[in-house]
This record gives sequence, structure tokens and C-alpha cells, in this order.
Amino acid sequence: MDFSTRKQTLEVLRMELAGMLATAGLRPEAGQALRQMPRVSGGGARELPARASLDELRRVDAALARLREGSYGFCQICGDDIADDWLDQRPASPFCKSCAL
Repeated sequence: MDFSTRKQTLEVLRMELAGMLATAGLRPEAGQALRQMPRVSGGGARELPARASLDELRRVDAALARLREGSYGFCQICGDDIADDWLDQRPASPFCKSCAL
């Protein structure tokens, strides 16, 4: 399977999340513990707590790791292929729709 578009989507998402966290004064690469939950503005009406952004950044990093190792696109629970429409909505998902719900 060719996941070059998915990889690009994940990399852009990672840059956006890292930028939002940096704007809030957080450096996720340093493994900084989040004691407060400052709000991070993502532009427009989209506001996310910094903790949610950090969690999503970790999911994106895990998805990029799965891409490198060749397990991206396969459910981590049942092993089935993850449907394209599910990955379109949740590109970092490690689970198929059935196992995620």
C-alpha cells in the first residue's frame, strides 16, 4: 500500500500541533509534565486544551512510527485493514472502526 499522502497529512498535523503547543509555551519533546491545562488557540473557533493537543501529538507520532515499521493501516487489535474512510477522518487511528467503537 502507498501511504505517502497519509504520511504527508500526519506530518502536517504534527507540525500544527507542535506549533500550537509551542505557542502555549510547552515543549512536548522535553517530556514536560502538564500541571496546568492552558488553552491553545488553533485559529478560528478551534480551541483545544494543551493536554488534548499533546495527546494528539503523541498519537500522530505513534502513527508515523507505524508507517516507518510497516504496520500503519492495520488494526492494532484485530489485525484487519483500517478502512480508508476511517483513516480519512482519523489519520492517526491505530484501530479499525469496529474495534475503536
